[in-house]
Amino acid sequence: MSAMNRRTLLQSVPAFLLLGRALAADEPSSTAVYELRIYHAHEGRLADLLARFRDHTTRIFEKHGMKNIAYWTPTDDPKKGTTLIYILAHPSRDAATANWKAFEDDPEWHAVRDKSEANGKLVDNVDSTFMVFTDFSPRV
Repeated sequence: MSAMNRRTLLQSVPAFLLLGRALAADEPSSTAVYELRIYHAHEGRLADLLARFRDHTTRIFEKHGMKNIAYWTPTDDPKKGTTLIYILAHPSRDAATANWKAFEDDPEWHAVRDKSEANGKLVDNVDSTFMVFTDFSPRV
């Protein structure tokens, strides 16, 4: 499966929609990083992946210092029905590494993942891109 063109995605979604929620709560620090993640689900498994995020994963992310910004699913083929796109915020790049390590070591996450994958893996592959604001980016 080919990777989604992140540049096209980011150019097509206004910045205030991507980050408005994050900036409304508090001004990001100069070290804050945003992580764009694209999950390519196995055929027929997107609904299960969305349920896992809705019911468990977003809460576990927050528990480990990852701020949920927004989640999307594409409306057009070929990505429609197989792709989850989301953005997380981390206080810094080092914090992101520590956050992911804590998440991956969390026994609750292991239990949730194992239960949701009882009939097979949900995700084929994941694309991850860390981003920082440019000096000319609007801060809505």
